[in-house]
Amino acid sequence: MEREKLRKIAALLYPTRCPVCGEVIGANDCFCEKCTDILVPYTGSFRVKGSPKFVAAYEYHPNMSEAVMLMKRGVMGNAPYAFGSEIAARIREAGMDRADLLVPVPMFKADLRSRGANQSLLIAQEVGRRLAIPVDGKSVVKSVETLPQKELRKREREVNLRGAFTVAAPEAVKGRTIILIDDLCTTGSTLAEVTAVLLGAGAAEVYCACACKAVEHEEEEDI
Repeated sequence: MEREKLRKIAALLYPTRCPVCGEVIGANDCFCEKCTDILVPYTGSFRVKGSPKFVAAYEYHPNMSEAVMLMKRGVMGNAPYAFGSEIAARIREAGMDRADLLVPVPMFKADLRSRGANQSLLIAQEVGRRLAIPVDGKSVVKSVETLPQKELRKREREVNLRGAFTVAAPEAVKGRTIILIDDLCTTGSTLAEVTAVLLGAGAAEVYCACACKAVEHEEEEDI
């Protein structure tokens, strides 16, 4: 309740806007009514290698692309709140809300500096607030700069990411059930690589959740 009041106060100076179209919306709304009607909830059965459960808030398609691309360029606005709210609901529905820890997919430090924030961390923080699950944005790091994944085929993505992530604090993840959070899942290569690193560091189980899933890549299941 207190947070809802704070959002209303903040909206007096900085109006809350729909992350898809930019229209001014209510302080505690996620999207405008028009965009809510055209967004497609994700209902697929995608699996990430090494992870027993995967959920996503929405299908990724042209109606959603602007919100995701703005986050990737460092323009967050209402997007982490909107996506985090929906991801939290999907996690509850899937029975994943008893996890011990939320871990956002990390960014390479140079990319983080240029963007100003890690969108996956901001989304994870909203999920954590709603589910009362702590967020660990430091134990997993991206220690190697890689090529942009969007420019590569699935097998090239896997090679590109190999060895890029490390667990800086194994004691923080050992024996824990973790939900790995990302903004966009295309083939699942990034989620699979970070899942493997977490399991290798002793995590008990790793679930995966993201804001959007590219359904045209459903046939490329990472199992």
